Amino acid sequence: MKLEGRVAIVTGGGRGIGRHIALILAEEGADMVISDIDPEGISETAEGIRSLGRRALPIKSDVSLVDDVNNMVDRCISELEKVDILINNAGITRDSLIVRMKEEDWDMVLRVNLTGTFNCMKAVTKYMMKQRRGKIVNIASIVGVMGNAGQANYSASKAGIIGLTKSIAKELAPRGINVNAIAPGFIDTDMTISLPEKIREGLLRQIPMGRFGVSKDIANCTKFLVSEDSDYITGQVIHVNGGMWM
Repeated sequence: MKLEGRVAIVTGGGRGIGRHIALILAEEGADMVISDIDPEGISETAEGIRSLGRRALPIKSDVSLVDDVNNMVDRCISELEKVDILINNAGITRDSLIVRMKEEDWDMVLRVNLTGTFNCMKAVTKYMMKQRRGKIVNIASIVGVMGNAGQANYSASKAGIIGLTKSIAKELAPRGINVNAIAPGFIDTDMTISLPEKIREGLLRQIPMGRFGVSKDIANCTKFLVSEDSDYITGQVIHVNGGMWM
């Protein structure tokens, strides 16, 4: 198990991609904090982690709130002794064309997706710097590089995550901390399954591999980026999209 003895924090771990990431890291030996605003979801994820023989600490928290994030990281340190890995997966959408987009929907998406990622990175950095070791993976999106009509707020937040990833990677590389991003394409999750069938068919025609991704595709890439196999990789954006954007 490549992550034996490691402690991870996974935000947005109550379902979907976040849950799959948490479980695959547990299979590799990691103990972890699972954070989400959904207490039932993180409890279910924690049960799955414990069934694999690993420690799990579910914490209800809103990553857009600095106090929530600091409490989450402090509890991780006090109860699991350290933090080696951070997965910034928490995110929301509030889709609308710009002429109809409400200012509060713009603000909320940027606050959760981008500021939330910043808050979590800042909170773990001081501990990782003392260890002179750490792995941070930020979940961006294909729309952060190619845009998407009706998702100005979401696309801007994910593009921001990419810039944030590269900047912090340069800051932390001398301290032995790797910071990378994954940009998923269209993955079969609650967000994409709810799309109208005509839109899904149109998207599928744009994917050379001829299928939507699944959560395991993102989890497997995450597993590589937090293992020692990726020790000389930092500041990179790994595109997992079936060839939709190259």
